[in-house]
Amino acid sequence: MVSGRQGVVPERRLIFALDVPEPEQAREWVGRLEQQVGFFKVGLELFTAGWWPVVEEIAGRGHGVMLDLKFHDIPETVYRAVRRLRDHGVSLATVHGQESAMLQAAAEAAKGDLQVLAVTVLTSIGEEDLRAAGWAGSAEELVLQRAGKALAAGCAGVVASPREVAALRRQWGEDFLIVTPGIRPAGAAGSDDQQRTATAGAAIAAGADFLVVGRPIRDAADPPAAAAALQQEIAAAL
Repeated sequence: MVSGRQGVVPERRLIFALDVPEPEQAREWVGRLEQQVGFFKVGLELFTAGWWPVVEEIAGRGHGVMLDLKFHDIPETVYRAVRRLRDHGVSLATVHGQESAMLQAAAEAAKGDLQVLAVTVLTSIGEEDLRAAGWAGSAEELVLQRAGKALAAGCAGVVASPREVAALRRQWGEDFLIVTPGIRPAGAAGSDDQQRTATAGAAIAAGADFLVVGRPIRDAADPPAAAAALQQEIAAAL
């Protein structure tokens, strides 16, 4: 269990996103990267392909597991779903951050080493998308609003893009976790489908606790070396 920024193990700040369709591919990636990475994210695609065995196998190798299923339903359903995550080796679990009652139910259901993170605004969403959805403010304003709601509900932290990390720390302090996808290596070109991105060093310097990275490692010519370089960038920013 991690409690606040001071409890984060430096070597586990980098989370590799196992965005692959089959459990065997996930096992290969864990074996290939576990000397450089100590935390892995299992999302919807992989979980529905491998279910609990893939999660428990990663945890059984001594690694942290972020189960990124982004629950969003009525409070009682989310409460029961989060309860099902306990005792499977999951460290971090995600819930969409729109509704206070749902967030409170998720936080109440988490026990032991399981901690709930509220997803604020997906990194694939830009300002134009928010206008189309009826939000008149900025992405940062919406992230801050949802973060405040999540922390008041008892969540351990939030998932937000690196662009909002500094503002989150200014407004809500240090005693919660910030997990940031949308990380790109220094000097990398393009952001794929993620619109609000930053480098690993910039995100850590701004106050992020964990960085979720997939394609920049997976698509590199030498993935272990790419992961090691990110770890060095993280260490330099601490």
